[in-house]
Amino acid sequence: MGRLTSWSVQRFWTLDAMAVDRSPRALVPVLVFVGTVVAVISSLGAPLVPAVAETMRTTLPGAQWSLTATLLVGAVATPVVGRLGDGPHRRGVVLAVLAVVTLGAVLAALPLGLGWLVAGRALQGVGLGLTPLAMATAREALEGDRSRSTIAVLSVTVVSGVGLGYPLAGLVAELGGLHAAFWAGAGVSLAALLACAAVLPPSTAAPRGRLDVVGAVLLGAGVAGLLFALGQVEVWGWASPLLWALAAGSAVALAAWVGWERRTAWPLVDLRLARGRPALTAHAAALLVGLSHYLLLTAVPVLAQAPVSERAGFGTSIVVAGLTLLPFSAASVLGGRLARLLADRAGRHVVLPVAAGVQGAAFVLFALLRSDLWQLFLVMAVAGLGVGAAFTAFPALVVSAVPPSESGSAMSLNQVLRYVGFALGSALTATVLAAAPSSGAAAPAAGGYTVLAVVGAAVCATTALVAWLGLGSRRASPERAATPGGQLSAR
Repeated sequence: MGRLTSWSVQRFWTLDAMAVDRSPRALVPVLVFVGTVVAVISSLGAPLVPAVAETMRTTLPGAQWSLTATLLVGAVATPVVGRLGDGPHRRGVVLAVLAVVTLGAVLAALPLGLGWLVAGRALQGVGLGLTPLAMATAREALEGDRSRSTIAVLSVTVVSGVGLGYPLAGLVAELGGLHAAFWAGAGVSLAALLACAAVLPPSTAAPRGRLDVVGAVLLGAGVAGLLFALGQVEVWGWASPLLWALAAGSAVALAAWVGWERRTAWPLVDLRLARGRPALTAHAAALLVGLSHYLLLTAVPVLAQAPVSERAGFGTSIVVAGLTLLPFSAASVLGGRLARLLADRAGRHVVLPVAAGVQGAAFVLFALLRSDLWQLFLVMAVAGLGVGAAFTAFPALVVSAVPPSESGSAMSLNQVLRYVGFALGSALTATVLAAAPSSGAAAPAAGGYTVLAVVGAAVCATTALVAWLGLGSRRASPERAATPGGQLSAR
């Protein structure tokens, strides 16, 4: 019996050592797969909005909630998931989030109606907080260049994966219908869940304090109320007392959130890290760039799929609409590389103003060139250069303004504001296009897209002004233009 026990213990440790030896090799592709899930969640958004409106027989603003709800939940879930997973329970949090994402995909895939689809997409939004946990796992479980290269790959995966995911999601929806795309998303999420259960190592990090439930509720209520009010403008009208009461209540909730986050010992998002011109400028620009980014990202697929009428549509398939966004992802990767070169030669203080100017040029092109389909590809490529450069600049600006021990919390605030901007841009696009219906057709008229172009150009001009005023007087040396480790995140 003693020999058997001794052999069992020895066998256990041998197997455990083998598992530890194999896990780093298997861990990298699994973490990249987790990043792919985030891309899939995003890919099931913008190109499918017109299909949701047609299948569910609802208005464009109603269908747009299948994207806006995901971004809204992602804005709140990112710091919540980060806090829950920033400790010894990271493995369990990742598995739980993937289970929620899979459940959300199943709810969206079932033919239960628009309400259930939006609810499922909202659950999928929890998965937008997975990328920081995947990066934290790579930083802890891997060593040296392997850790840094994996984190860099995760950053690029979110961008390039979305670009590839848009046409693939469109192809699945084109061949099997709208719900088939969500079933495919459920399959990808389930595969990631099983892979993580088999490979993901436990975390050895110490817990970082309790979860700020009050902060999460106030942030969610404030942003959700503001987005709902924006989405109801066309229904209630600008003079509606209910509209302004809801907007005022949302403003009060957000003000209460700011006050609470500044007082509580364990804030959901540490707003105190936004002090100082560089940090404040980076966070304000993240909100503005996120807003303008999603004005085009949601408007172009709608325009591509709209019926040919009044020069306001091309009548393409979902696949082609998804392909119009492929240049954006490719150009955003190139924009990130060009931003690093610009920062090295001219200083990082010029990157954001230049990036905003390039993004503004895309809106000018969108206002003037919409007669041929290839022009949409050009618009999205130019927009990708600007957005990619801006997203690459944010980490360096944020990290340089805070102590190393607080860089994670500072980036969390920047990510939250980016997602809030995404959600605002998504809701604003639907509101503007719904206010400009073409005569005799359900599709928006050309004037609606022109209004979006003007709004987007104005937001980009504001971004450039804010960035120049906040950073223009700070002549950063080329050596300080990169983040620690020489990496700039693409997302």
